Amino acid sequence: MNRRTFIAGLGGAVAGPIVGRAQQSPKQRRIGILMGPSVDDSVVTARFAAFQRGLQQLGWTDGANVRIDVRLTTGDLNSTPKSATELVALSPDVLIAFTSPSVAALQRLTRTVPIVFASVIDPVGAGFVKNLARPGGNTTGFTSFEYSLSGKWLELLKEMAPSVKRVGVLRDPRIAAGIGQYAVIQAMAAGVELSAIDMIDAGEIEYALAAFADEPNGGLIVTSGPPAVSLRDRIISLATRYRLPNVYPYRFYPEGGGLASYGPDALEGYRRAATYVDRILKGEKPGDLPIQAPTKYALIINYKTAKALSLDIPPSLLARADEVIE
Repeated sequence: MNRRTFIAGLGGAVAGPIVGRAQQSPKQRRIGILMGPSVDDSVVTARFAAFQRGLQQLGWTDGANVRIDVRLTTGDLNSTPKSATELVALSPDVLIAFTSPSVAALQRLTRTVPIVFASVIDPVGAGFVKNLARPGGNTTGFTSFEYSLSGKWLELLKEMAPSVKRVGVLRDPRIAAGIGQYAVIQAMAAGVELSAIDMIDAGEIEYALAAFADEPNGGLIVTSGPPAVSLRDRIISLATRYRLPNVYPYRFYPEGGGLASYGPDALEGYRRAATYVDRILKGEKPGDLPIQAPTKYALIINYKTAKALSLDIPPSLLARADEVIE
């Protein structure tokens, strides 16, 4: 989807001039969404579409009884505060944060406007809420998974590729989730040599993976984080080039040529975020709405990629898979 088409679908709300309340219907409510990195990214557009469909099913129509304003983070953490400031200046009734950096940026600006996050790994550890049952304050939302899931990626990698003795772990060290995911993998890495590879930009990742692949018996785990999404095609391409068995947290990675993923539905939190927006717009307080976890996890294996890597995937593992991409 190109930028013009996406913006038209949002009613021109993306990255446009700040519009005051005098120009909107008195009955309209206002929702601000902080998301990224690009309107040309299929994952980003799918997330927005899932949220928008959820709103429509609950009776909220953009341009009728609600106005949706969107600002992008462009994949650069330095751009997030600027985009957040623009959104808060629009005086929204509720704010939606797609990721942890977006939550942090919005909370620094307001402790009164309700904030709903759609995909955060550890909101308590990150300091966004007090506890899961009663978050308190102005923030609530949906988790993507618990840190313990990270250990499953290592188990899956070793089951698919028993010869792997060295594992490169791509993580974003700038956010708590990047540190936490790596810590869990490290705790379960008996007999495996781990190497942390920071996801900052494509050039650094390429250099680090090239150096890592110089030695044999390597494998790759890509943790969850904004750079992993925006740079996913490049990461998958490099893993294929260096013949590194690879595991990811979401289905869209093996769909794009990665080897396997284990994790929740990547769009579930965005659909469910609409239910909390609906409840908040109808008068409930975000601090009274409990943080909710995913309802289902799925194992996806790209069998074509496995064959390209000369991997003999155990039949028992293929039988456990929720989907095998041929």
